[in-house]
Amino acid sequence: MALKIRLNDIVMVLSGKDKKKIGKVKFIFKNKDKIIVEGVNIVKKHQKPIPSQNQNGGIIEKESPIHISNVAILNPITKKPDRIGFRIDSGKKFRFLKSNNQIVR
Repeated sequence: MALKIRLNDIVMVLSGKDKKKIGKVKFIFKNKDKIIVEGVNIVKKHQKPIPSQNQNGGIIEKESPIHISNVAILNPITKKPDRIGFRIDSGKKFRFLKSNNQIVR
């Protein structure tokens, strides 16, 4: 199964507390349909110190996963979220933006 959103894509959040924020995809959980986007869905985590690993305790901020249906790839020309389609040209499969048929990487 080919994913419509891949690693290092620039995406825009469509819903939730971080609506309209733009970020880069850092990690994809394939079995859960969730992704981690840089600078989006920041949560505070209370962390215990682990002296054996030289880890300090305290309250840290980290990115938590967001469902893949709540983000859309950003069209670099129009600066708006766009949908992705697939096309096969000369035996290779490409992703393209549905609004202007531009091939994505």
